[in-house]
Amino acid sequence: MLIVKALHIIFVVTWFAGLFYLPRLFVYHASAEDTISKERFKVMERKLYYGIMTPGGVLSVALGLWLWFGWGVTGGWLHAKVALVALLVVYHLWCGQLMIAFREDRNTRGHVWYRWFNEIPTLLLFVIVILVVVKPF
Repeated sequence: MLIVKALHIIFVVTWFAGLFYLPRLFVYHASAEDTISKERFKVMERKLYYGIMTPGGVLSVALGLWLWFGWGVTGGWLHAKVALVALLVVYHLWCGQLMIAFREDRNTRGHVWYRWFNEIPTLLLFVIVILVVVKPF
């Protein structure tokens, strides 16, 4: 089971790399004014979302469920973690919708909004790591 735990951590890191970087690309994309830059961001966003973020997220969740049910881990902290991971999945899907809006040239938000949007996974990561390490309840 330790290999499953190690793989879970690796894919969580992979997923979070995308969760941190895609909204940063949105900041730059929302600021871009020339067609060449906008098209470049569309390619980067698509490759990041489908090539790194989504596989990382799916494997993180799948391996996390394997650990949960395979080791029988319980506790209130775990229920709180699962709820926060569910919020991360919603955030991930929201990023996908925003990426589609950019791809179709119908983004209506500015770069400042995306700068704030980019902070959501950071806050969730802090709480999740504290829950897993400290197990406060």
